[in-house]
Amino acid sequence: MLPYTSRVPSTSIVQSLPYVAWVLLAALATGSFAFVVLTRQLTDATRGYLGFTAFCAGLLALLTLAADWGLPAPTDLVVRTAPADLSFAREVGLAAFAAAALVYPFVGRRPRASLVVALAGLAAGTVVLGAAAFGWAPSAVDGVPLLVQLVMLALATGGSLAAIVLGHWYLVTPKISERPLVLQARALLATVGLQVLLFVTWTTLGGGPGQDAFDAFSGGSLLLVVLRLVVSLLFPLALCAMAWRTALTRSMESATGLLYINLAAVMAGTIGAAALYLSSGLLL
Repeated sequence: MLPYTSRVPSTSIVQSLPYVAWVLLAALATGSFAFVVLTRQLTDATRGYLGFTAFCAGLLALLTLAADWGLPAPTDLVVRTAPADLSFAREVGLAAFAAAALVYPFVGRRPRASLVVALAGLAAGTVVLGAAAFGWAPSAVDGVPLLVQLVMLALATGGSLAAIVLGHWYLVTPKISERPLVLQARALLATVGLQVLLFVTWTTLGGGPGQDAFDAFSGGSLLLVVLRLVVSLLFPLALCAMAWRTALTRSMESATGLLYINLAAVMAGTIGAAALYLSSGLLL
């Protein structure tokens, strides 16, 4: 375990890349599936959209599993090598999640079966993120805020991907209801807003391993911290609000364009937040 320092060693940055890729892929997979389930339960979204997005989530989960098998020992990182039982739970959870997401499109016509598969997928995704957080965090106490961070990154990143796919669905089936996109834009707005509150809490009170109050603003990572706030939190917050208002007027092409920019900003923020935690223990 490495304590927070003002400078991040280049070896830590290089070694963190496989873990950053894992976080990004897992966030895209689990978050997009969660948005599929939410949209299915609360709106009249088409089965084609729901099935396609769930299938993509399953493929992303398989990529995450492949990345998981290639993770190096984190000798120069803040995180630790996960215990064998939690590593096993993480891998089994990924396999179960991928199976549920890939099966979901084929049970879309049966409400009860699709709900069972959806709940199984959400449970497996929760196991994946929980096993990763408590397996990699330096202590069980540190695992709690890391789990919160992983869940929020998943909802923001995967939700943004699901919204992009939905926006394109309106281009080929323009007569479908606007309710699915309005719901997803509002959910993204709430998610990013909560991320902003967590950013303020963690940077002013501390949150990561060895991270004290205002540590994030006093080291060599200051520029990355400011970029995280402005580019990948406040900017997406404004974009989600505009996409929500635009979707209400059924200007779906404009809403999709805004969500494209949002996805790019959110993904950049997920990569940066993961890298800063892994290499220097900062929660943002």
